[in-house]
Formats: sequence, structure tokens, C-alpha cells
Amino acid sequence: MSMVEYVSHPLIKRNKVERRTYQVSIAATALKYNTLLILPTGLGKTAVALLVIASRLMNKGGKALVLSPTKPLVEQHAAFFRDNMNIGEDRVIALTGEVSPEKRGELWDNASVVVATPQIIENDLLTGKLSLEEVTHITFDEAHRAVGRYAYVFIAKKYMEQNKNPLILAMTASPGSNLDRIREVCENLFIEEIEGRTEMDEDVIPYIHYRHIEWVRVELPQEYARIRSLLEQFISSRSSRLKKLGLVGSVKELESKRNVLLLQGKLQAMLSRNPSPSLYEGISIVAEIMKVKHAVELVETQGIEALKKYVEKLGAEANSRGGSKASRSIFKDTRFKKAVEEIYRCTTTHPKLKKLKEIVEEQIQANPDSRIIVFTNYRDTAEVVTSFLKENTLANPVKFVGQTNRHNDKGMSQKQQVETIAKFRGGEYNVLVATSVAEEGLDIPSTDLVIFYEAVPSEIRAIQRKGRTGRKKVGKVVVLMGRGTRDEGYYWASTSKEKKMYEQLDRIRHYMKNYLHMKRQEGQTNLDTFFMSKIPKEAIQIFVDFRESKSGVVRKLHEKNIGLVMKQLDVADYVLSDRVGVERKTVEDFLESLVNRQRDIFSQLIDLKRGYQKPILLIEGDGLYSKRRIHPNAIRGALASIVIDLGVPILFTKDQEETAEVLYMIARREQEDKERDVSLHSGKTSMSLKEQQEYVISSISNIGPILARNLLRHFKTIEKIVTADKKELEKVEKIGPKIAERIREVVSTPYEEK
Repeated sequence: MSMVEYVSHPLIKRNKVERRTYQVSIAATALKYNTLLILPTGLGKTAVALLVIASRLMNKGGKALVLSPTKPLVEQHAAFFRDNMNIGEDRVIALTGEVSPEKRGELWDNASVVVATPQIIENDLLTGKLSLEEVTHITFDEAHRAVGRYAYVFIAKKYMEQNKNPLILAMTASPGSNLDRIREVCENLFIEEIEGRTEMDEDVIPYIHYRHIEWVRVELPQEYARIRSLLEQFISSRSSRLKKLGLVGSVKELESKRNVLLLQGKLQAMLSRNPSPSLYEGISIVAEIMKVKHAVELVETQGIEALKKYVEKLGAEANSRGGSKASRSIFKDTRFKKAVEEIYRCTTTHPKLKKLKEIVEEQIQANPDSRIIVFTNYRDTAEVVTSFLKENTLANPVKFVGQTNRHNDKGMSQKQQVETIAKFRGGEYNVLVATSVAEEGLDIPSTDLVIFYEAVPSEIRAIQRKGRTGRKKVGKVVVLMGRGTRDEGYYWASTSKEKKMYEQLDRIRHYMKNYLHMKRQEGQTNLDTFFMSKIPKEAIQIFVDFRESKSGVVRKLHEKNIGLVMKQLDVADYVLSDRVGVERKTVEDFLESLVNRQRDIFSQLIDLKRGYQKPILLIEGDGLYSKRRIHPNAIRGALASIVIDLGVPILFTKDQEETAEVLYMIARREQEDKERDVSLHSGKTSMSLKEQQEYVISSISNIGPILARNLLRHFKTIEKIVTADKKELEKVEKIGPKIAERIREVVSTPYEEK
């Protein structure tokens, strides 16, 4: 057995980092060019970043910035660099949202290596709290995220603008199979060279272990087949109705989920142009089909317990006030009712569970020190699998899920995640039952066995799952599949996409090499020559509510070199002068504010009007009359009330870019042409007595400012309103029985503190 050779470098601790030929070769390229590194999970992307960062700091000074998308990954990478770099642990700092802005500035100034979430860096760049001038190197971890409006895109652009000698390393285990997406990542991160390895490359083979992949098929029980048949009959009947309406040419068009989604988008677009009853009905039917298709997928791939929970959720939607019309329609259908009866009569567990238990038990019997990961798509299934495996005395399983809290399902905090992984590594648990949170990046120890409870159609997720085994010793991957179910289709889809991804990578590597060669011939060896424009001094200033920081609007404004001041504003999303405050709503937000009392648009605009002499409501996007099942006349009535009753003008923009242009032009007109200053006001103080009276009455559910004024004109005092009976209330203009009953309920029901 050959001796392990370690990296020797003044900034890397002795005998800590194995010297691997392919990593050194990749680092050599990454020290010359902005490089996209594509390396499967477990082959040491972070070790390559360490080699590049150490060399860069040694030769260029400054500081290195490492960006990673989640808090756990930031902490993990920070620990790695502290453990391996010979620069002093206090010189490696982690920045996440838990660190205050004031503290971030101090930590940044004193650090040599900064590991951070991209949102934090983006916010501090937008507000001018930091500059990237002294950053010698940036590492973008999970670089496949660098598309669209993700923070990586903005940071890379600012880095190339601000730094005279920039160098970027972008890392991912799986960039995807879409050539346009890969090219977009390369363009957004200013990539000049692509380095990639697979487990079949000659310089990688000496460092990996064999990984056996096995597909285990199970037969769907007869009870499950009957339930599936009833659900599919429902889908068939709804598809036939769509055909009769002339919205599809053939029922077969709706067999795939993708085609159903495409039809949904098509119908919504048609509705926005020419509303009609058939289109409204069609959109509702498509929603029903989507919901029942998901039920079919659950019975095929997850099991009866997961399906029961989903049916209960649909039932809650159907029975709730203002709930889903599609859910109500589904529960009225005879076939679906029969399916529900079958579901609650069924006591058969999915055969995958039994097979899973056999595989886990066999693995632990063969090797009592085994570590096993079971991946599943859904938290409900993770709970079922964990409980089922606890019945096996050899397995000591633990559930591992994300941080988000959901209905009746509390997520795991970052601390809980770290503790669970530590206990899994230490052997307290030997089976980790995980959702997708364990697929990407987290430092989960290498395992002997990875089990896919269900196949996944994504090649990225499949690669990341498989990469959890075969790192330091021989590993095994088992994919459980229901015969003749979506499992099989998803598996072959991911396999095909994975193959396509590597083919596309070869193509884009060839493309990038040709591009780089051309630039060298032109005497341009780095893209920074294109991005060294001088930034003019700030002339316009805009106050922005901090909740807007993630929107593309703020980035577009920043590109215009506007002075942006991020604050928690009492009223308004954007303050453009001492008299102009703007409330920005996307179409989705605006429609939600019409039906959700907690987000009542009228109350927000009343506060805005109190605070600013020139209030503006800006509605952004399209689909105002099609994105929610709200009657067009109700929407038009709300718009009319805002303009006429409240006196607030409305501006419409098509997207975030146009919104930024409109805000810029108004701010420029106010501050340059009118020479007005920018100052913050509050709309929540200094109410007149009349306004306070209207506010008290309008706060009752279903009572807006108009009805509040009608009630006060009629009764004169709040006291008389709250003592009036139902018949007296109904005498007021526009107060019907339901609203009168609601007022009586609010003012007469005893208060209960829960």
C-alpha cells in the first residue's frame, strides 16, 4: 500500500491535506483563469478551493471570499478552512444573517478568509457597507445556482467591476444537462475555462472506490392498483371535459405532468387576453387534474400513509372557508369518493418498506459498523420510514429534514442538523432517513449504502445522492422502484439526463476553449478589461424597505449608481422624496391583499396616504385578471376605490426592470428637477379623531373604509354602532345580513385569551 502524500504549502497545515494529482492540475488552471469546476460529490472540490486560495493569498495578499448558499454550508466550509489553513483560526470568519451589520463590518476588516451566504454580501454591497476591491479571490460554491436573479450573479458582476485583478472559482457537482443553463452560469460568473472530472478519468481512478448500483423492483399491491385505477378514471373524465371544451385536441396530451403544466400556462395567457366562462372552467379542471395526479404519484411511489395525509390536506382545503374550489369539486366526484373509501380501508404498507427493511438489516448484519442513508422526497415518508425501521432492533434510524416549518411538521434547526450528523458519524445512529436537504453540500460522512426510496427525475439530485457513498471505501447504491409506476420513468429520465449532461459539458468545454483561444489572440487574457468602468458619484438617493432587498428592482436601481438606504420602513416600500412614497405590489401580492384581511391593501394605502403627500401604488406584472379566481369586476371595483375613494394613483409596470426605471425617473424628477430632499415619514401616527374612528370600524373583518364611513354617517358614534342590533345595522347602505351578523359577533362575543 502506497504512502499518502500531503500538500506542502506555507499557508496549509502540515500533513492535513492529501495531495491528489487531479486536484493539483485543476488548481493550476484555476490560478490562471476564471474557472468552472465540475467534480462529483466526494472528490474534493473544497480542497481545490483551498489550494487556490492559499496560493492567491500568499502571492497577492488581500482576502478570499467563499460563498455558499446555506448557513450550515457556510459553517461547514469555515470549519474546514480553520482546520486546514495556517493563518490563525480567528482570521477565518463566517458571515450569515445571524451576524449584525455593525459586527459584519468589523469581522470583514480583520479577516483573511470570509465564508458567507450570498444574500448577506449582496445586501452589504447594495448599501455600500463593503467593497470587493481588496478581495483577491472569490469561490462560488454550488455554482449551478448562478442563474436568473440569484445573488451570485450580482456579486460576480460587482467583483469584476470593482477589482483590478479578479479571479473566480465556481464549483458544482452537477450543473445540469441544459446547455443554455450551463452557458448562462458561465456568462454570469465570467468563466474562461472549464475543468471537470468524472470517476472514470485516469487521474481520478486511484482515489475512488468501486460503487455498485442495484435496482430493486417491487410489485404494487392489488389494493393500491384499485385506488390508482379510480384516481385515473377521475383524471380521464376531467381530461375528456377539457376536450369537449375545445381546450385540448386529445386526452393523451395530458398524460404527462409537464404537458398539464404547459396547458395551465397556456389557458392563463388566453384568459388574460379574452376572459370567457370556458377558460375559467378549464383552469379549474386543470387544477383538479394536477392535484389528483399527485395523489396517483403518492400511491405508486410513497404508500398509503403519505396518501392519507395528502387526502386529509385536500379535505381541509375543500371544507375551509374561502378554500380551494378545485378541492371542493374533487370531493364531490363519485370516483374520488370511492377512492377515498378504498384508501381508508387499506391497511397494506407499500412493499418498498418491507424490501427496505430487508436491505438495511442485511447490510448491518454483514457489517455492524455500517452507515446508511435512505433518501426520500417527502417529509411524511421520511417519518413513516423512520418509524418502520425502528421496529428492526439492528437499525437505529433518525429523520433528517430541512429547517422550514410546515403544517403540523416542525423542521430541524441548524444546530439540530449539526448535532444529528455528528451522532450519525459517531455511530449513535446508523441510518439517516433524509429528504433533499442531505443531497447538496453538507458534510455528511461517507456511507456504505445509499438507498433511493424512490427514483428522482433530476440528474442533479441523482448525482448528489449517489455521491454520498464510495468515497473512502467500496459503496453501494440501491434504487427502489415500483414496477410499472412513475418510479421507473423517473429513473430512466435521470439516467438519460445525466448522460446528456456530460455530453453537453464536453460541447461547452470545447466552445469555451475556442473562445479563450480567440481572446488570447486578441491579447485579452482576462474578462476584467471589459468591466473596469468608473462609477459616477451618487446623485439620487432612495430609501428602500429592507424586505425589498431580494427583489430584482433593488439590483436594477443599484446598477444606476443610486444611493440606496436600506431600512425597515413604517410605511411604503420606496421613498423617493419628502413627499413621494411608493407601495410596490406584484400582481400576485395585490390579488392576495384583496382576499387576505391580514394583508389588506386599503389599510396599507391609508397609512401611506397619511405619511406622504404624494402616495403611489405600483402594480407589477401581468395576469391581473387571470392569476386568481377573483371576478374581474371585483378587481376593477378595488382599483376604482383606491383611485377615487382613497385618492391614490396607480402605476402599472410589466416587470422588475420597468419598475426600477419608473422609480428612478420619479426620484430623479423629485430630487433634481424639483430640488426636493428625501426624508422618512410615518403613516401610523398623528391620526385625526375622524381618521381614528374610521380606523376602529374598518378594522372589523369585511369592513373597509367605505363601509366604515357609511356606518359612522348613519350612527354618528362608535358607541351606537356597537350597541345596534342586526336589523338596525342592515338599514345602513351596503350593510347586508352577513356583514351585520359579523359586526354583532365581533362586538358581543366574550374575549377569550388562549
